[in-house]
Amino acid sequence: MRGSWVSILLIASLGLIGSCSAAAVEYDSSAVIINGERKIILSGSIHYPRSTVEMWSDLIQKAKEGGLDTIETYIFWNAHEPRRREYNFTGNLDFVKFFQKVQEAGLHGILRIGPYACAEWNYGGFPVWLHNIPDIKFRTDNEIFKNEMQTFTTKIVNMAKEAKLFASQGGPIILAQIENEYGNVMGPYGEAGKSYVKWCAQMAVAQNTGVPWIMCQQSDAPSTVINTCNGFYCDAFTPNNPKNPKIWTENWTGWFKKWGQKDPHRTAEDLAFSVARFFQHNGVLQNYYMYHGGTNFGRTSGGPFITTSYDYDAPLDEYGNLNQPKWGHLKKLHAALKLGEKILTNSTVKTANYSDGWVELTTFTSNINGERLCFLSNTKMDDVNVDLQQDGNYSVPAWSVSILQDCNQEIYNTAKVNVQTSLIVKKLQENDTPQKLSWEWAPEPTKAALLGRGGFKATQLLEQKAATNDQSDYLWYMTRVVNNGTSMKNVTLRVKYSGQFLHAFVNGKEIGSQHDYSFTFEKPALLKPGRNIISLLSATVGLQNYGEFFDEGTEGIAGGPVELIDSGNTTDLSSNEWSYKVGLIGEGRRFYNPHSGHAKWVSGNLPVGSAMTWYKTTFQAPSGTEPVVVDLQGMGKGHAWVNGNSLGRFWPTLTADPNGCDGKCDYRGQYKENKCLSNCGNPTQRWYHVPRSFLNNGPNTLILFEEIGGNPSNVSFQITATETICGNAYEGTTLELSCNGGRRTISDIQFASFGDPQGSTCGSFQRGSVEASSSLSAVEKACLGKESCSINVLKTTFGVGDSFGVDDNRLAVQAVCK
Repeated sequence: MRGSWVSILLIASLGLIGSCSAAAVEYDSSAVIINGERKIILSGSIHYPRSTVEMWSDLIQKAKEGGLDTIETYIFWNAHEPRRREYNFTGNLDFVKFFQKVQEAGLHGILRIGPYACAEWNYGGFPVWLHNIPDIKFRTDNEIFKNEMQTFTTKIVNMAKEAKLFASQGGPIILAQIENEYGNVMGPYGEAGKSYVKWCAQMAVAQNTGVPWIMCQQSDAPSTVINTCNGFYCDAFTPNNPKNPKIWTENWTGWFKKWGQKDPHRTAEDLAFSVARFFQHNGVLQNYYMYHGGTNFGRTSGGPFITTSYDYDAPLDEYGNLNQPKWGHLKKLHAALKLGEKILTNSTVKTANYSDGWVELTTFTSNINGERLCFLSNTKMDDVNVDLQQDGNYSVPAWSVSILQDCNQEIYNTAKVNVQTSLIVKKLQENDTPQKLSWEWAPEPTKAALLGRGGFKATQLLEQKAATNDQSDYLWYMTRVVNNGTSMKNVTLRVKYSGQFLHAFVNGKEIGSQHDYSFTFEKPALLKPGRNIISLLSATVGLQNYGEFFDEGTEGIAGGPVELIDSGNTTDLSSNEWSYKVGLIGEGRRFYNPHSGHAKWVSGNLPVGSAMTWYKTTFQAPSGTEPVVVDLQGMGKGHAWVNGNSLGRFWPTLTADPNGCDGKCDYRGQYKENKCLSNCGNPTQRWYHVPRSFLNNGPNTLILFEEIGGNPSNVSFQITATETICGNAYEGTTLELSCNGGRRTISDIQFASFGDPQGSTCGSFQRGSVEASSSLSAVEKACLGKESCSINVLKTTFGVGDSFGVDDNRLAVQAVCK
């Protein structure tokens, strides 16, 4: 019996979230209980640093309109404490303001302090200065680490308390998280890892937040906290305490992308299937990771090799647009779940199996009034017909879940997508004329590094994090070698490298470059008589963020060896005196700031394909309100800024494998990140988000640092716009069409057919054997000239009788937004 055991875990003030009135909040194995009302929780992850303050309200509102009642976010330690005891909570790092906006929208919040986050964020969210403290060991029973972790956790909790953000104070936060996915990697930490887990729970609970604490992927979590599940599917997950609610903290809505990889895609059908199965199996709280992925501005992407875009194929795309049909299909699922909420949270549950166990019927019968709600799931790869006796016969599509109101009326099926698909394009805003950008340039000053002059010296090869404190992607390693002969000497330079991008110079000339996770670099070099300078530039592309002891992973040359091979003889240079220079001269002089005045910009004779070059241009922002992107096709690898604001790293020359994208995507069967791939043979990331808040009404400045050589001539600014929308909807449902804002309206109906139209995607629709003659005119009447419209998919809408059509009549529409 669900809801038979109740324990008051906290006293909180929620009620109507914005009211700040005190109320009891309780949890049991089947519900979150707010003001005595039993609830299931539908949550979504929005990471505030991956968007801008100006985007927050819109993202939160769209989440609410999509049927969510809770917003989850991470706290990234390295963003807030970049240097020890120096904190930053300004701008898009103002987590207090973010949760206040959550509360203003009438939603709950989940605070994931970690402070280890993973999240494909640089170094998993840990500040690198932490790594450089002597004798520290991360995520284990180490007093130095625990003291630092507790200090930061307490800092965040106290700030939240001061702002009255916890539910116990009238705020929105109903849960807090300590650590993250430690159970996945804790084995090698041994007994010290087990002690650390117990300490984490004790330290967190002692913060006295008045809300429960959770631990993700921690099956041995102490009884004082709630263990939760992360993954593509969590229906089989069981809490380690049967009295605790079943919580899914990360339902991965898609997947992240690395430089050189294809675009991942998780279908709306499979994502909805996973959610429905979770609640069918007594789920209480489910959180989408991500609901909005956003952008890795600056140097925040981890990995290594995580892209600047963190779109994640989430229901809201990187720029905040509705990712249709995913957003709309989930919205309808949420409505169906909330319709049965009172039954789900206080009921007796029975299960029956059909079709050799492939089909499962779960019946929830209310303990209050006997009302029923059923989940009928089919995990088979084929459709199945099920006879439920007095409750009727049902055809359950493959790999789907039907939700049956009163157990005899289907109100939702995860495989039947009755919402629009939006085709979002990057294009010149229609009211604008193409801008011809005029470029200036400045070389990165490398003379000192190529002459071996650094900022400090050591007689060893330093690990890059230790040397840079992660203040830059770049570290110069420089040393001198003497050729005692009287003639030029051919040698091979060999460098054992720990990642990620290495440039090698001998006497000021680049002899080669290479990139990968780790490798041995070997290139021929020519030594002149006398003294020679070897200069090695190492560039990181995001620090490791996951795995056991990931924090101890080496970056850069890290001990080498660095060797010269001459006619079979090997000279090890690792113990030479090495000079070091952290970062680029242009970084230190703030070339990226248009007002710094330190760069000597040159007009004319624009260098193309020139490595280590800065470029600058001015531009006008695209008209309107739609999201803006900069197309960096033609550039190589580097970093981009608009008006001094970092857009992140770029690397459009790195393309995905041309093979493996056949255009087919079968939603059936378990999803993995290598399923349903696209963008084969194209740049991993060509377009880069320019938030509107970065832009001025007048002239704007774009500055690019080009590391490997590129051509800025084709760089352009565009908007993201919903240009084509299409949709399928079965009879008895409502098809909603929208141009998703931007002052666009439905200007043309390219296709409309009610009956048995063929095709399922935009551009593939064809008329079937049966069609209502008024299909087009009815849709035009309902939609033309409007930003959005709704069409009741009924025979009466299209003026046909009860005998019209086929068993499963549906409406297919394709329209244009302008």
